[in-house]
Amino acid sequence: MALATALATPLLAQDSGNGFLFQQPAGSITIRGGYSHAMAGGDLFPFVTNELTLGKGDFSGPLIGLDLAYKVAPQLDVTLGTSYAGTSTPSNYRDFVDENNAEITQVTDFRRVPVMLSVRAYLTPQGRAVGRFAWVPSRFAPYVGVGGGAMWYKFRQHGDFVDFQNSNSVFPGDFTSSGWAPAAQGLAGIDFNVSPHVALTGEAKYIWAKGTLGQSFSGFDKIDLSGISATIGLTYRY
Repeated sequence: MALATALATPLLAQDSGNGFLFQQPAGSITIRGGYSHAMAGGDLFPFVTNELTLGKGDFSGPLIGLDLAYKVAPQLDVTLGTSYAGTSTPSNYRDFVDENNAEITQVTDFRRVPVMLSVRAYLTPQGRAVGRFAWVPSRFAPYVGVGGGAMWYKFRQHGDFVDFQNSNSVFPGDFTSSGWAPAAQGLAGIDFNVSPHVALTGEAKYIWAKGTLGQSFSGFDKIDLSGISATIGLTYRY
């Protein structure tokens, strides 16, 4: 027993660092990836999908994100997070061709980058203290959260277009609108702890945002930037 104690003590000290195993960790960092579904509401998206060979699903796609969390209470985190979701889709007019009977083609790009500050509340304890020398994480730790911030977006269409006000002539064009818009979000997720330092995190999130369009799209209402995402991430506690 004396020999085992002598061997275990330095190993525990090495693993604990600055007291990690003596108390709950101070924060975490999560890298996540998944899928972002764009709501594509308003009047701009229905217009382009009616005129062009685009579908509502063409504005949805892969997502990658990063979250930094700091613990302010045993079951409460403050999180700063961002993500990137973007699509680039070729298309042509549904009902028009050019004078050579060729398709009139263009490309539509849609990018979204939210920067959000959130409060995340865990519904059950994330772990428990064992004596004075160890903090053991729970196997599962579900949470919910709300937050707000801003979203940067870019909506661009470039290629050939029909001028409906000038005898339906075809012209090359590049129409772009980008900027920042206020955003709010609600989220729910769960940590599956695989070690004291590492967890797999699954999360579902809804972000609401609407942005003002630039002169290239004058006459349209605000662009709908809202969406639902589902991600899986790798979390490291520090």
